[in-house]
Amino acid sequence: MAVTLSTAQTGTGAHSSSSDAEYRRKVQEVNKRIFSAANLDEILIDIKEDIIDLFAAQRITIYYVDGIKRELVSRYKSGEEVEEIRVPLSPDSIAGFAAYKQRMVNIKDVYNQRELVKIDPALSFDEKWDRRSGFTSKQILVAPILFKKMLIGAIQLVNRKDGKPFTEEDERNLTELAETMGIGLYNQKKMAAAKKGRRNKYDHLMENHILTQKELTRAVTLARENSQTVEEVLIKEFNVPKDELGTSLAKYYDAPYRPYDKGTPIPGELLGGLKVPFMKNNTWVPLCTTPEGDIQIAIDNPHDIQRVNEIKALFTGKRIKFCVSFKEDIYDFIELFTTDEVETSSIDDILSKMQEEEEEIEDTSMGVSEESSAIVQLVNKVIIDAYNRGASDIHIEPYPGKGNTEVRIRVDGRCTLYQTIPYHYKNAVASRIKIMSDLDIAEKRKPQDGKIKFKKYGGLDIELRVATVPTQGGLEDIVMRILAAGEPIPLSKMGFSKHNYDNFITCVTRPYGIIFVCGPTGSGKTTTLHSALKYINKVETKIWTAEDPVEITQRGLRQVQVKPKIGFDFAAAMRAFLRADPDVIMVGEMRDKETTHIGIEASLTGHLVFSTLHTNSAPESITRLLDMGMDPFNFADAVLCILAQRLVLTLCKDCKKSYHPSKEEYDELVRLYGGQELFDKSINLPFTDDLEFNRPAGCNACNNTGYRGRMGLHELLMGSLDIKRLIQTRARVEEIREKAIQEGMRTLMQDGIEKIFQGYCDLIMVRKVCIS
Repeated sequence: MAVTLSTAQTGTGAHSSSSDAEYRRKVQEVNKRIFSAANLDEILIDIKEDIIDLFAAQRITIYYVDGIKRELVSRYKSGEEVEEIRVPLSPDSIAGFAAYKQRMVNIKDVYNQRELVKIDPALSFDEKWDRRSGFTSKQILVAPILFKKMLIGAIQLVNRKDGKPFTEEDERNLTELAETMGIGLYNQKKMAAAKKGRRNKYDHLMENHILTQKELTRAVTLARENSQTVEEVLIKEFNVPKDELGTSLAKYYDAPYRPYDKGTPIPGELLGGLKVPFMKNNTWVPLCTTPEGDIQIAIDNPHDIQRVNEIKALFTGKRIKFCVSFKEDIYDFIELFTTDEVETSSIDDILSKMQEEEEEIEDTSMGVSEESSAIVQLVNKVIIDAYNRGASDIHIEPYPGKGNTEVRIRVDGRCTLYQTIPYHYKNAVASRIKIMSDLDIAEKRKPQDGKIKFKKYGGLDIELRVATVPTQGGLEDIVMRILAAGEPIPLSKMGFSKHNYDNFITCVTRPYGIIFVCGPTGSGKTTTLHSALKYINKVETKIWTAEDPVEITQRGLRQVQVKPKIGFDFAAAMRAFLRADPDVIMVGEMRDKETTHIGIEASLTGHLVFSTLHTNSAPESITRLLDMGMDPFNFADAVLCILAQRLVLTLCKDCKKSYHPSKEEYDELVRLYGGQELFDKSINLPFTDDLEFNRPAGCNACNNTGYRGRMGLHELLMGSLDIKRLIQTRARVEEIREKAIQEGMRTLMQDGIEKIFQGYCDLIMVRKVCIS
């Protein structure tokens, strides 16, 4: 239908200064431009001035309906860029009201609240547009744009140029124009749908020659025959890389691709009330709340309007950002978030129970009983999930006020966010952990230490060392170290270089003397000591160990847990061992003069003694022991070797990529090693075109970090005659280090550089744990 605006409108402002013929020509020109528009912007932007001229209005806005977001969208040019204005389909705006009610709205004064209420009590005018632009709106005429009763958009005129209200004639003419506009916008919608229809979810694969049309046709047939998804068939039968397929879907749906990541934190605050069958049946799952406050949802089809609207209804008032994931990945996310290998309760069941008990658990004076099932299950799940993910530590970190409690876990030495717990339950979780640790739940002002034997609570045969620390806001942080019982690692798999391995074996097989392993907390000292004990653990050898706590157990060792609170410390344990016919003694740590003195005396009386120190390097350990009051002559006679150790993240074996380093990178490693002469003596790998290093890439196995697992870096100082003489003369650390390097000791940095050339790690990670 073409616009046939009345020509008998003198005084209405529609064409007061134009002849009837000129007016008809303009109307026909508008009709022509609407029907011949090549794209949506030609209707929404380019013909606005012509319509303003027809109606002698000051401003015009043409909206189309965004069906997914239920909004009216107007497009306009700002310089060379095209920008959008969005208003809701609701009485919150005059255009939104007219479109929502599908009725004409003619207002004489938008600032007259009585006039708005007469039209509809819910109608309001949003003044912010006037405030921003400095323009003053008064008369507004809006007509909905329909096509066969289907809402397509709205057209809005603002302020007649003569300052008079819009007339009934204006209303009729705008209604006719809206009908024409409806046909034009509908045609544009059809064209866009047809164009989109020609697009294929797998265009990216075919454009990049990963897949042929013939293969795609065959995959569709196989999927139909085997009741599988096309994506499953493409991956399994046609070896299409999963990431490439995800990229193709992301381009089609115009949404980011999100693969399954087992390290994804559990979004506890988003899962409350969501049932597992509901999420699986509808194939979506909430992943996180972004720093901008948006809720990210993984779904297999972001264009499914019905499911999208259902999700938005569940999270009313929140901004939703959709990402595309494979169906099986969404199921894996759901399993990760809601179940574990031991517990059968899902996180939504736990949160539902917690909501029922909210009044009880918020009363901190009441605490939480061991039978409080919701909190019991939640704490058990945190511990079991952390253990299953290979974590060494669990950090419970509450925040004041209505801040959620964050749970972080340390895996391979790095902390990652595991889960958020709604703020209502922070006191309950802390109380539950204290009960399990046999701590005073009423004491929040002082740090406390305890242990959890988890087998009686959750089935897993693990022990946790628990520490509470008072934090700001009257809260408490809790850190739990997982002490998983396990077999020691063979010395041959500890990452020793051949030089260090041979020398260390020479020391641990000696009949007497003392061996120290030094390094910071978490550097693997206890693991190395147990590996050494395993190497010499024979029937004919009596081995006693004093540890706090006993982390690794092995048959043949007589292991003792020290208890300082009752006076049974390391020194007391060693005195007891010396009366119990030992061949080998291992002491968890030499913390004081008495323990160290007993250890050195034992090593001089025919016993092999192992222990640890918290020092940075092997030469520094000597001065530390002398500063503790050790006799330099006795110590020099006793020491066999001192091993400094660090753990460095290694490159993921599944995705690391080789590359040819630059000469500058090679020269930097030579410099860090100690110069060309020492480098050639030890590594002797010249810079050539065949030289290859490895760098991180990222894959699902390593959570896209490029790093997976750790290995030891070692600095082994042997107790040679020259070193013993330097100890006796209380030589400076630098002198001891220089002599040790002359005798073949490799520093931690040097050992790390050797492992870079061997392809295990990179300089970034070596530098993180070594002082160059």
